[in-house]
Amino acid sequence: MFGQLYDRALDGERCWVRHDDGRVKKLPVRRWLGGSGGDATFDHAVVGLCRGPTIDLGCGPGRLVAHLVQRGVPALGVDLSATAVELARRSGAPALRRDVFEPLPGTGRWQTVLLADGNVGLGGDPRRVLGRATELLRRGGRCLAELDGTTSGVDVGWVRLESHRMIGPWFRWASVGIDCVPSLAAEAGLAVAGIHRIGTRVVADLVA
Repeated sequence: MFGQLYDRALDGERCWVRHDDGRVKKLPVRRWLGGSGGDATFDHAVVGLCRGPTIDLGCGPGRLVAHLVQRGVPALGVDLSATAVELARRSGAPALRRDVFEPLPGTGRWQTVLLADGNVGLGGDPRRVLGRATELLRRGGRCLAELDGTTSGVDVGWVRLESHRMIGPWFRWASVGIDCVPSLAAEAGLAVAGIHRIGTRVVADLVA
């Protein structure tokens, strides 16, 4: 049901995310889709940080992959949502419908792994996500991971998607603060090369 709600949100249905502590936030679907409703400053900056063949884990509708391809950078998006992958392909972004932890093309040869829009928190386990990034990267490659500038440490909790017509199941998600990135990166075999502040958003540049 999580997948159904996510797909319906991408198709235009109003959905939100509820946290187990009672917080409710609107899904930033317009930002994910890019265009006039997106964060063009952030997207431009992040795409500019990507070097060489790039894989975007949890690519959603593929806006960043599409920008990379337009710049002539080999890129691939990965997402579980059939709707997201279809939207990505329509925009000219190569994308696979697959779990990011399943076998993926080019493992050990990607120069950049992209974890935008908080995807370092997938499954509530940023250590596992960063470890997966390390597996995918070539030696000297970089993982660009968006952080939560309002969080300290790793904040793991349960969230669910909701709409006026449907309530999804609870699933784990994590927000990762800037302060804990050096230790998390080291556990994954990565080193912090830099922290980039882009407007109100923050991206860590981690080197394999």
